[in-house]
Amino acid sequence: MSRSSAQHPGPPWPPDPRALRSLLEQETALFERAHPVSKELYARGCEHFLYGAPMHWMQQWAGSYPIYVSEARGARVTDVDGNEYVDFALGDTGAMFGHANPAVTAAISDQLSRGSTMMLPTEDSLWVGEELARRFGLPYWQVTTSATDANRFVIRLCRMISGRSKVVTFNWNYHGSVDETQVELDERGRMVPRTGVHPNAMHHEQTTRLVEFNNVPALEEALAHGDVACVLTEPVLTNIGMVPADPGYHEALRRLTREHDVPLVIDETHTISTGPAGYTGEFNLEPDFFILGKSIAGGIPVAVWGTSQQMAERIWSVLPHFRAGEDINHFGFGGTLAGSALQIRAIRATLEEVLTEENYQHMIMLAERLEDGIRAIIARYRLPWHVTRIGARVEYLFLPRAPRNGGEAHRGRHALLEAFIHLFLLNRGVLLTPFHNMALMCPFTQAEDVDEHNRLLDECLLRVDPDVPGEMAKNADRMI
Repeated sequence: MSRSSAQHPGPPWPPDPRALRSLLEQETALFERAHPVSKELYARGCEHFLYGAPMHWMQQWAGSYPIYVSEARGARVTDVDGNEYVDFALGDTGAMFGHANPAVTAAISDQLSRGSTMMLPTEDSLWVGEELARRFGLPYWQVTTSATDANRFVIRLCRMISGRSKVVTFNWNYHGSVDETQVELDERGRMVPRTGVHPNAMHHEQTTRLVEFNNVPALEEALAHGDVACVLTEPVLTNIGMVPADPGYHEALRRLTREHDVPLVIDETHTISTGPAGYTGEFNLEPDFFILGKSIAGGIPVAVWGTSQQMAERIWSVLPHFRAGEDINHFGFGGTLAGSALQIRAIRATLEEVLTEENYQHMIMLAERLEDGIRAIIARYRLPWHVTRIGARVEYLFLPRAPRNGGEAHRGRHALLEAFIHLFLLNRGVLLTPFHNMALMCPFTQAEDVDEHNRLLDECLLRVDPDVPGEMAKNADRMI
């Protein structure tokens, strides 16, 4: 009989890398036995896709190759080998309100039958604009195809209305891929290109001022130069593990940006997990620009950005409304598919029927259950880890407390242990978000799904300890 976690002191910390590699090899062998069809499809994919899949991130899940999906509904994913999974990744937020959500699916299907994109507005767009203004507190909105596009466009507008060039962003940056943010601070505090990211002809010293999150003096110094067009941030950093704001930080951020006449751009693409009006609504933030992407259209590629009356008037002063007979001005951004009838219909269905108080209550209740379970496991094993929750989003990181900035969060990563945890859970039917120990709840997630994650995490940590009896290893062969 194997010993329970309550009787066991838990795994050593830090874990022995040789033991972890051996365990990872065992899990990899188990993965390959359970996914032969995915292996065959991936081999075919490598013939014509640059990294074997339509988008290179799809290759970066735990395992020797990505699992190929046959169906996803609610909180469940089924692969081509017939394995079913509880999905806590949910498309890295894109499916945060459930795969094939019936309300959105019905709306999308109806709109497809009546035209998806005409480069003309529909009556639904009026409802969407009114609801975005009501929900998020900013009067004027535009639609793009991704949150990264929205941020690029807003940065360009901020440069146009201010005449300034630089963007203040934070070390290990927000979630997106805007060129100006692809930098990090090295061990000497110098701004350098992000690890693995080529400068790509960007002269970051001309475009970016980089500071650590929660560092008010560094932020004040960056703004004091008088050359900053905007500050771009998430309310809680999520790209390197969740980094919560210190008490009073957002108040200082808003005060300093106003003092230096610098627009504040807040991206809520991930922190919409906080509630129906995001972190901004929950904590009464007052951004000049607000960005939201991924989850607001049930998986249809779309994002929105909104702005205040004051900023709108500054934009109109340099980019007035078009009048027939004048030269057409694209403003240097756009996208023919942006604001399409299909996107607008999907946004309306999501805002009207999915981003509801009732759904958030369910999601947050389950996130609290997950958080409590993980916290109990950490305490029982006396591990120097912590768990952070932002509404319906939960993450555990290998640090004794939540990091105060991106540099601390980066130092708290353990790639080998992350890979083992992710593959161990995947092999037993639980998917976490790649690149993080991050879990999202959706309206279709159930309490037993949460409990299964916690039970498997407990079992996984026991496996890391070389003193655990041999029958624990035998249990690894159990697949859903």
